[in-house]
Amino acid sequence: MRYCFLKTFIACLLFTSTAIGQQSNKQPNVLFIMADDLTMRDLQPYGSTQVKTPNLSRLAKEGVCFDNMFNVVPICAPTRQTLLTGLGPVRNGAYPNHSVIYDGIKTLPVYLKDLGYNTALIGKKHFGPAPSYPFDFLGGRNHDNGKGQDVYLSKAEAYIHASADKPFFLMFTSNQPHGPWNRGDRSQYDASKIKLEPNMIDTKMTREEMVDYFAEITYLDSLVGYCLDMIERTGNKNNTIVMFASEQGNSFPFSKWTLYDQGLRSAFIVRWPGVVSSGTRSNAMVQYTDILPTLIDIAGGNPMSMNTGSKDALGNTGFDGESFKEVLTGRRNKMREYVFGVNTTRGIINGSEAYANRSIRNDRYLLIHNLNFKNSFSNVVTSSPLFKQWMKVNAERAKQYVIRPEEELYDVIKDPWQLNNLAQQTAYKDVKQKLKDKLKEFMKQQGDEGVNTEMQALSRQPRNEGND
Repeated sequence: MRYCFLKTFIACLLFTSTAIGQQSNKQPNVLFIMADDLTMRDLQPYGSTQVKTPNLSRLAKEGVCFDNMFNVVPICAPTRQTLLTGLGPVRNGAYPNHSVIYDGIKTLPVYLKDLGYNTALIGKKHFGPAPSYPFDFLGGRNHDNGKGQDVYLSKAEAYIHASADKPFFLMFTSNQPHGPWNRGDRSQYDASKIKLEPNMIDTKMTREEMVDYFAEITYLDSLVGYCLDMIERTGNKNNTIVMFASEQGNSFPFSKWTLYDQGLRSAFIVRWPGVVSSGTRSNAMVQYTDILPTLIDIAGGNPMSMNTGSKDALGNTGFDGESFKEVLTGRRNKMREYVFGVNTTRGIINGSEAYANRSIRNDRYLLIHNLNFKNSFSNVVTSSPLFKQWMKVNAERAKQYVIRPEEELYDVIKDPWQLNNLAQQTAYKDVKQKLKDKLKEFMKQQGDEGVNTEMQALSRQPRNEGND
């Protein structure tokens, strides 16, 4: 009798361990949510006490917040194409806005389909050429005019149900909180009580526009809530990784279109049930080029062996990023020593003829090289009523947005808003030189010729092909 019981008990253990092993070997689904023009600090999980984002707080409580995730480009189309190729913007060809990657470069849906995934996108595309991104497209707008329903997430839910035989990668790319701010309920916020950050100029118009922006973030958060509920309703929570990325910073001055932290530093939250510890934070320095190799690694592929369809200036065909899966699983707590930034104004709406910037950052210092510093910077912001008001109220500060020195160096710990340029101080000579040398190495590897590359930007925009 005791022998039979022992035999049965061992059999149950073997069955249980086999089931657990099968479950752990199953490819996880991935839901990737991407905002548009959202500053990291304007979210509750990243310290905001002003903006209501309960669903992102819910996601953060169940996952890990990355405090040092960095974009490579502070404008929309290059951001997305850097993420979806795992390659830097000059190398993949999509370095100005409204641009396309070079022919032959492989993208996220190609890699994941090869690994057995269904891959779909709902929402904003803003990448090209279309054949290079073979997502199952579930509909959406590239810009939201505020009329009608902006996105039908029920289609995403139906796609999940239809993918029962395969793991899915579903990307929801929201238009929010990109302007025009036309979806949020501004009655939730009081302009007179808004606390402005020290890199802004306090005017009535600034406060009123911040109300619209904050309301749009809260609307975005409601869409995040729908997505989280959708994963639970379909019974996929335990085997679905949810990732949220905030893209580049908001469209106020000194944010989007710049290489300051408010332009490039991104919120990045990951929930992976049973793998990622709930309610944790990571200080590991990572970059958008690392996201695709990580997804390939999670899906069971080997990102180190992939041929991206692009050869860098040193002859390498692999990714510019590497997998941070081991950071997610807790086996590592560090990744990069440096992250890099590339900005092109040639070809943007109301942009300067040329105002190229390049940057490098470690955990203490940010160096920005303004290649066309003798010119003035311009974009849609500099011609706006808001900026004209800034010029009247505090011209000295406002002019720092349009006229910049050749070099900027900031201590990001002591000066998180990049207000005190240290570039000309002799005490930082060695720090600056080391960063300059590393930045030159990055540009060489990318095939980035600086001003010459800037002047070729229009050729990377389909609307300008044949016009130069």
